[in-house]
Amino acid sequence: MTTPPALPTPAHTVGPFYGYALPFPGGGDAAPAAHPDTLTLHGHVRDGAGAPVPDALLEFWGPDPDGELPRATGSLRREPATGGFLGRDGVRFTGFARVPTDADGHWTVRTLRPGARGGNAPHLAVCVFARGLTRHLFTRVYLPAPDREPTTDPLLAALSPERRATLWAAAEPQGSYRFDIRLQGAAETVFLEFA
Repeated sequence: MTTPPALPTPAHTVGPFYGYALPFPGGGDAAPAAHPDTLTLHGHVRDGAGAPVPDALLEFWGPDPDGELPRATGSLRREPATGGFLGRDGVRFTGFARVPTDADGHWTVRTLRPGARGGNAPHLAVCVFARGLTRHLFTRVYLPAPDREPTTDPLLAALSPERRATLWAAAEPQGSYRFDIRLQGAAETVFLEFA
């Protein structure tokens, strides 16, 4: 008797197991809460049908307002004597945030407005991890500035107005901005590929 050939199995995904170990207390505080220029960026992660993704993990990186990359000690400081978690120092801007989404697919980050860097318009880099993805996704979030609208950014210039709109956060009252990430569908967020 011969054994039939084995059928291929589906690819493995990147989650949702990462949500148990990677988030840390204060992970959304790239800037100290008491800093006068701290702004709040928040939004939802949604799938192609518009349903919230409750177990996504987002990482944000961004320069300081002068366009310089922060050189502050990392976010996971340890207590020297016990090795316990101390968290962020609450004083310095780290430029890095890592946040999970909640049951409604919502997330929140506190940061400073990024400055222009390397010929690009000021933006934050975003990495998205979510169930069903075989690889994480990269995108950008641009914050509208009342005094200028960047028009020379190479990425923005290469996109149609409809696609470009998926990279802009919407200003809200009191220094808050909303940026929703859509993983698929007609309003899918622009995702970047790095070779």
